[in-house]
Amino acid sequence: MASPANLKYTKEHEWISIEGNIATIGVTDHAQSELGEIVYVEVETVGEEVAKDEVFGTVEAVKTTSDLFMPVSGKVIEFNKELDESEGDNPAAINEDPYGNGWIVKVEMSDESELASLLSSEAYEALIG
Repeated sequence: MASPANLKYTKEHEWISIEGNIATIGVTDHAQSELGEIVYVEVETVGEEVAKDEVFGTVEAVKTTSDLFMPVSGKVIEFNKELDESEGDNPAAINEDPYGNGWIVKVEMSDESELASLLSSEAYEALIG
């Protein structure tokens, strides 16, 4: 799967979509394929301010656990109920649809200038080879 051109990316394999000052964040198709079957997603930062590059949660796969890094500073306003163990309990949505139903959090950005440091889809594709 190609990296959609309308998104921005991090070197840590998160993607970000922007609508106004709200950012939707998930992990890339490349990341989910490297992780394998995702069995649990933990995000305990809802309602908190998280700085750019800080850990906002973790993704647990059958063989490994990986930290999730915040692409931009802001307040975490929503965790995808589909992934939440107490709600939809379907972390495999990340494997099935990483750029759609598999999004992880929504964030109210506090510094939109940080978007300039993110990668375009072409730059991300070059990074992952």
